[in-house]
Amino acid sequence: MMTTNSDVIEKKAMPKATITESSGASKKKITKKELKQLFWRSCQLDISWDYERQQHIAYSYGMTPVIRKLYSGEENKEKRIAALKRGLEFMACTPQLSTVLFGINAAMEEENASNPDFDGNSINAVKTSLMGPLAGIGDSLIPGTLRIIAAGIAISFAASGSILGPLLYLLIFNIPAFIIRYFGLKYGYSMGSSFIEKIAKSGVMGKVSYYAGIIGLMVIGGMICQQIWLDITLKVGSGDFAKPLTDYLDQIMPCLVQLGLFGIMYWLIGKKVKTTTILLALIVICCAVSFIFRSEERRVGTIKHI
Repeated sequence: MMTTNSDVIEKKAMPKATITESSGASKKKITKKELKQLFWRSCQLDISWDYERQQHIAYSYGMTPVIRKLYSGEENKEKRIAALKRGLEFMACTPQLSTVLFGINAAMEEENASNPDFDGNSINAVKTSLMGPLAGIGDSLIPGTLRIIAAGIAISFAASGSILGPLLYLLIFNIPAFIIRYFGLKYGYSMGSSFIEKIAKSGVMGKVSYYAGIIGLMVIGGMICQQIWLDITLKVGSGDFAKPLTDYLDQIMPCLVQLGLFGIMYWLIGKKVKTTTILLALIVICCAVSFIFRSEERRVGTIKHI
């Protein structure tokens, strides 16, 4: 049986057409332009916040460039509206780690736009399931550790009047934060929801949270003895042997007064006492105690003069 040239051409052409069609279907639609917009908009996650859904408006705003790219055209108007509404669901996450969720949701929206069998409800389901663990890690790493370390270093310089104080705070806090944002978006988009699952299974999340907590407690302990000043001028003893009560307490344990004051504040906060109430009460107590001690010093000075 002879094969004509037209049959050979037809057989060779068919696989090529199939490859072109499949590659076009799996081609990514999101470009670096949209990812850059997503990155910078993630910095504004807390600009619009409410008690009902917290960061939902800013999250939908952050996803807008991606959604406009994926669901462009009048024929995709309903899909575009539905995607924007998905972003308006409840959202609460550490802003610096929110790029992980942005990247994962962008990858899922991309799949949803090209795959008619994809379940769009799974996008919010993944976001809801991941924002809790990410917020737990992010809050302990960023506000709970990094910010305290930055403040502890900066306060020492600022107390001496150095301009390095605020500059160091901005640099120490923001440089690692922006690095976390960048790689969070990069790996969140490239690896999708499996990114968090792999980290969780490897046990990295637990180790990071544990060591971050240790570092945070060490920094807080150092700040207690260096940044809290409280001297009890009440003297114990008589004559030349009279010394302030603080000196005797420091012999028992250095900075014992500061530690005690911190312990009282910590206990009150644990009892759900409002911080404004604590601050106002502390101001009133300090003013009253200072007035009493000052009056006592004047009385003793008057007696000695007589």
